[in-house]
Amino acid sequence: MLIIVCYDVNTEDRAGRRRLRRVAKVCESTGQRVQKSVFECQVTLAQMEDLERRLLAEIAPDTDCLRLYRMADTRGCEVRQHGNFRSIDFEDPLVL
Repeated sequence: MLIIVCYDVNTEDRAGRRRLRRVAKVCESTGQRVQKSVFECQVTLAQMEDLERRLLAEIAPDTDCLRLYRMADTRGCEVRQHGNFRSIDFEDPLVL
């Protein structure tokens, strides 16, 4: 399944800037960055739950925001993108 992870970490202090880096590293380990604080991740349900658990361990719920969007497989998903970024198609074969 495709999930979209979005976050907004309060970086007014040093601890917030550290949290921001840790949240980004967790997301980078699972998906691809499509904007500064937005990631697309192709995962199973178990991987999504693990990702969510790992992200919740990093954020400060009183000052930060974390959103995970699960794109329904049954209805499909259309992504319209504009600009210079081109995402990886997870369904295509990987060529090295």
